[in-house]
Amino acid sequence: MLVLLHLFALLLLVLLGFYVFVANPRNRAHQTFAAFIAFLTLWTVKDLVFWNFQIQDLPSGWWASASFIIALLMQCALVIFAWVFPEDLPISRKRFTVLFAPSLILIPTAIFGLLWRKVGFENGNFIIELAPLAYAFVVYVYFVFGYGAATLFRKYRQYRGTQKGQQVGAILWALAITGILKTLANIVLPFFGIYEFLPFSSIFALPGVLIYAYAISNFKLFSFQISLNQFRLFPITYKIALSIASVAIISFLIFQIPIVWWAFRDGMTFEAWRRYLVFSVISALIPNLLLVLLIVRSISRPLQRITLAAVQVADGEYGKEVDLRRSNDEIGLLAESFNEMSRKMATDIEQLQNLNEQLVRTEKLAAMGTLAAGVAHEVNNPLASISSLIQMMQTKKNLDGETKEKLKLIFSQITRITQVTRDMMDFARVRQAAKSFVNINVVIEKSLRLASFDKSFQKLRIKKHFETEIPKVLIDADQLQQVFLNLLLNARDAMPNGGEIFIKTLSNGKFVKIEIADNGTGIEVKDLQKIFDPFYTTKPTGAGTGLGLAVCYGIITSHNGKIEVSKNNLNGTIFSIILPVDE
Repeated sequence: MLVLLHLFALLLLVLLGFYVFVANPRNRAHQTFAAFIAFLTLWTVKDLVFWNFQIQDLPSGWWASASFIIALLMQCALVIFAWVFPEDLPISRKRFTVLFAPSLILIPTAIFGLLWRKVGFENGNFIIELAPLAYAFVVYVYFVFGYGAATLFRKYRQYRGTQKGQQVGAILWALAITGILKTLANIVLPFFGIYEFLPFSSIFALPGVLIYAYAISNFKLFSFQISLNQFRLFPITYKIALSIASVAIISFLIFQIPIVWWAFRDGMTFEAWRRYLVFSVISALIPNLLLVLLIVRSISRPLQRITLAAVQVADGEYGKEVDLRRSNDEIGLLAESFNEMSRKMATDIEQLQNLNEQLVRTEKLAAMGTLAAGVAHEVNNPLASISSLIQMMQTKKNLDGETKEKLKLIFSQITRITQVTRDMMDFARVRQAAKSFVNINVVIEKSLRLASFDKSFQKLRIKKHFETEIPKVLIDADQLQQVFLNLLLNARDAMPNGGEIFIKTLSNGKFVKIEIADNGTGIEVKDLQKIFDPFYTTKPTGAGTGLGLAVCYGIITSHNGKIEVSKNNLNGTIFSIILPVDE
């Protein structure tokens, strides 16, 4: 019965310490709790071996020495815990050195057996006679215990009424329960010669340890929801530990028990031991190989794939993703985070490239605007003089037909040059926008009405899909009308034999989007990136100056919007304008 109790206590301590530590391995309180559990586990193993398997004729001093030393180490872990919990504070090395300096003397006294005169079994009964130095050791242990408890009590008063205060209060109750039970079993009753409860010392510590773990886990240790959360994110440490424990138990049942029965069925002879050792080594290879396979499959291979993907991303393959089976451990979370990071990096780089292109285009517009203004100014003055002279010459009556025709041709070319310079001046002129909240559908309708006066435009079929509850945008209606009119007339030029124009408006509450599509001749892919550059045109010579779309781009960007161009899926071109909704 005692063996089963000790084994139960040992299993519970290992599981409890492992669970709390893995829950937050970087937290100092969790680390200290794990150390405390480790010392208490050693205490339990010590009692398990001594009270169940100790041969009474052999020396028992090792048990007494281990009891004194482990008791002191547990109190050291308690004090460190009191220092760091619940704030996760660092440990003061100076204070640690001063407090635990006496242990440098007391621990050797326990190792060399100076704390007792007699310990062991006599006539089947356990007895122990302590030396005076042992009482000093016990006083020091209780002093450290009291110091840790006082530190926690001071923090309890500091955090009273809060969650932290409740945690510290629960730990104080755990210390009180454990301290009382262990003092009775280890000190008071043995002092009066009653040793029957001494083997149960480690069992008496379990209630306090459970309260201790419950409090440090923020009162969520036995929560069903927390258990589900732990299952959803099942740490790889748990997986490895369960794999090792499962393989060890299964291999023991499958291999070790049959090998022991087979090897020793004829007695514990030299040949039996030889058979047992040889086949035990052979049988140990199988579970070890299985463990290696599990570790490689669960850790090494996924990490190798993540590393390879990271190298590829570093080499410029932005957006590269790791192809891994979905798992609920740290590696699965790492793979998902890496894929998300890689996708976001690819998106950010694409946005930066677009922003860079917009910046370059804006700089081009500014530079070309300055140049256009200067050229137009220098050309207009002499051109006006030439135009006046031509008109004066045309008024003379003695001109022959050939001369009149030449003067007419010269005047038409001067008119063409004047139109070009006027476009350049419009492009260079920066007019302050008169913005107001406007329904974009109304602006498009006005632009269509203006374009409908053109005979060529009247040949086109117009299809509209306007969002009825579209929010108003803060714009200069005249400037946006200029943009829409330019795009509509460009669509007309792309469909000289007739066609269809599709106009669509939509909104997501934050942006208003306008799409103007045609099924005309379209724009080559190589020209799409240059279509908004000043003086760049795909029209035949003399049919356009290449400034219309540049002006449109400047107007839209001045409204904090975006204008984009793409090929129509069927045939033709789609211009998309996105304007922010200013609340």
